[in-house]
Amino acid sequence: MPAIGRDEVARLAGLARIELSEEELTRFAGEFDAIMDAVHSVAEVARQDIEPTSHPIPMTNVFREDVVTETLSQEDALAGAPQAIEGRFGVPQILGEE
Repeated sequence: MPAIGRDEVARLAGLARIELSEEELTRFAGEFDAIMDAVHSVAEVARQDIEPTSHPIPMTNVFREDVVTETLSQEDALAGAPQAIEGRFGVPQILGEE
């Protein structure tokens, strides 16, 4: 008998507002059991002396110094724009607003 039965799957589906057929209820009950078995086997391996990690290989972030440099002028930024209106990029209207 599954540890998570059809009744529990039906209750969870109801909470999630998901409509399931009788066949899906039976199938998902078995799939939840397989998932719970996998979680249980991982929990058996977990030990207090092993530090939790998010990656198997240590990762190092690469940072650069934040230096203020020269930026584009408004004219330079708009120079390649297909359309500029009042110093801004012109884009097609999409919402029907005036």
